[in-house]
Amino acid sequence: MNHWRAPALSMRFWPVFRRNLLVWRKLAVPSLIGNIAEPLIWLVAFGYGMGALVGSVRMAGAEVPYILFLASGSVCMSAMNAASFEALYSAFSRMHVQKTWDGIMNAPVSLDDVVLAEMLWAAYKAIFTATAILLVMLALNISHSPKLLVAWLVLLAVGITFSCIALIFNALASGYDFFTYYFTLFLTPMMFLSGVFFPREQLPQVVRVISDWLPLTNAIELVRPMFMDRWPEGTLRHLLVLAVYTVIAFWAALALTRRRFAA
Repeated sequence: MNHWRAPALSMRFWPVFRRNLLVWRKLAVPSLIGNIAEPLIWLVAFGYGMGALVGSVRMAGAEVPYILFLASGSVCMSAMNAASFEALYSAFSRMHVQKTWDGIMNAPVSLDDVVLAEMLWAAYKAIFTATAILLVMLALNISHSPKLLVAWLVLLAVGITFSCIALIFNALASGYDFFTYYFTLFLTPMMFLSGVFFPREQLPQVVRVISDWLPLTNAIELVRPMFMDRWPEGTLRHLLVLAVYTVIAFWAALALTRRRFAA
């Protein structure tokens, strides 16, 4: 069987997506609190605590308040984390522990459509979380740029990208402990190398070259200028990097999931 064949997708993903939505509605409030509490703690502790010591950082020839610098990076990080948690722990529970995917595929729904639904559902959770955080940032008067509406679309793309990447590890996992590798070896280093907490100009040249091609870096490079009411530079390049990660990761996740279910 050719696990790497082209995706065979249809609108039958929608009932699977809707099923996840209906289940989640019962836990929406605690889920929302859990998703936004940690990034807001980071924002308050570092933004106002360390921000009082740092004051501002220099970007593109201008002085930027540290709280704004951190907020624009942390909202991207939050979208990344929300998508990753949903496409790992929750998707793995439905796939392996609860056997929900097996039950769904007894209906005329293909595995390809189930994987697509899981990817879009994780992206939805990411943009839901990012929206809540953006509203809090607006209330805190961190930024009121109209360009945040465009940044919201970029955050949706961030959710899609990291959902696809996380589904690769979901397909490979034998248990929840496996996901520690993903967070420890991939997400956590990327948080510190992508300019969430400090300007990437502080990094050694070799590390910065690597950082240039990380998906979170390109997301932040798109979103941060819009917090400053500016349009980002190199927009096409950043979008292409995210698009390449998305396409390759989704294809790999689908192929690995097919292989898992064929075993």
